Amino acid sequence: MNDEELKEEVVKALKDVYDPEIPVDVYELGLIYEIKIFPVNNVYILMTLTSPSCPSAGTIPSEIEAKVRAIEGVNDVSVELTFDPPYTTEMMSEVAKLELGFM
Repeated sequence: MNDEELKEEVVKALKDVYDPEIPVDVYELGLIYEIKIFPVNNVYILMTLTSPSCPSAGTIPSEIEAKVRAIEGVNDVSVELTFDPPYTTEMMSEVAKLELGFM
């Protein structure tokens, strides 16, 4: 599997992770800032949460890590949490905005 294919698999895995308070996956919500694939299938994900006081702060990153680790061929996964830039609803995809009634 090349880097692009692996990245597509990572995105698919991310679409299975939901913020418990919002019925939209973390990818469509715009919580994923960056996905990088490093040599020998090491995956790095830079993400944020809807707010620093999000009650799911402990569970969402570990759920993401577990889902990505489950992808065949993945060697290692690193999930980094950042609040810079802070999350805004502008980061949502159109799919998420439609689902949540922002459009």
